[in-house]
Amino acid sequence: MHRRSTPLLPSLTLAVACLWALASALPGAVHAATSAPASPQSVLDALSRAHAAVVGVEAQAIRGARSADTLGMRRSGSGVVIAADGLVLTIGYLILEADSVELLTQDGRRVPARVAAYDLATGFGLVQPLVPLRNITPVPLGSLGAARVGEVLVTAVGGEDSDVSMTRLVSQRPFSGYWEYHIESALFTSPPVQAGGGNHSGAALFNQRGELLGIGSLFVPDTSGLAATTGRRLPGNMFVPVDLLKPVLAEMRASGTTALSRRPWLGLSSAESDGRLQIIRIAADSPAQAAGLQPGDTVLAIDGEPVSTLEAFYKRLWSRPDPERTVELRVRQGEREQTLQIKAIDRQRTLLRPSGV
Repeated sequence: MHRRSTPLLPSLTLAVACLWALASALPGAVHAATSAPASPQSVLDALSRAHAAVVGVEAQAIRGARSADTLGMRRSGSGVVIAADGLVLTIGYLILEADSVELLTQDGRRVPARVAAYDLATGFGLVQPLVPLRNITPVPLGSLGAARVGEVLVTAVGGEDSDVSMTRLVSQRPFSGYWEYHIESALFTSPPVQAGGGNHSGAALFNQRGELLGIGSLFVPDTSGLAATTGRRLPGNMFVPVDLLKPVLAEMRASGTTALSRRPWLGLSSAESDGRLQIIRIAADSPAQAAGLQPGDTVLAIDGEPVSTLEAFYKRLWSRPDPERTVELRVRQGEREQTLQIKAIDRQRTLLRPSGV
């Protein structure tokens, strides 16, 4: 385990030094969100406080958890303390159907915790420590509106591979995930997080003021979104912006989820390919499996509306409030087209939870 005798990691000091070198060459990009450049020491102090609030998160799934097939029974990643009572924000799939959770602080302590909330709509998870987290100041939440493309930011991971690194904001745009997930605005950065052998679940993205901008959940091969037209890919990470957390934080703390998480779920993993929407995986015991869908099938239309992108597919799927409605799906299976009636289910009802969540 990496035990830190000082809150100022050498890598953090180096990151700030490199950031300041870039500031001389690209002052507009690095200081885009500030009216006057801060001093190197003030940036170092802000990022040191922010990094001290980054913790490792280790979770053990409940026996029989469906998510264990894809995520495993034991999961490790990061989270960030965001409230005075020690509440930790992380990425939701890290704690999905978790039975027990431990937090690893920067000074090497292991703190027992519990899952406080999981929100399907945003992808965020909340973890509450069961004993006080000593000497950790919660980080302030930043905003998408203050972030500028080209701005140099800092990523941080916790746990045994605790580290920080520099990255740059490449784009802000919608994101659709193959696992029935879509958000209207996401942060894309490059170069990608490398710490922990690529395990960056719950990695934190900070601006130079030490404000939390997002929580990282995914490596993406192209952060610009322009590979189709330019032929060039810029690999990096997608971060879920904390702007999505602010309107639902109180609801998550009170109920363990949000009303927006109650929406139809089919159990499909799909991908866009040459203007087509192709099924790549079917979840076990899901409505999609019950309907006879198979990997390799192509989705042509949903409820009579043609779809060729994940975004259009999801928005049509979620367009009605009833999470357990019947969905009409037109698909191509081999050379044959057919229309299927699929009884969707509320994904929240399929998830196992420890008592009290």
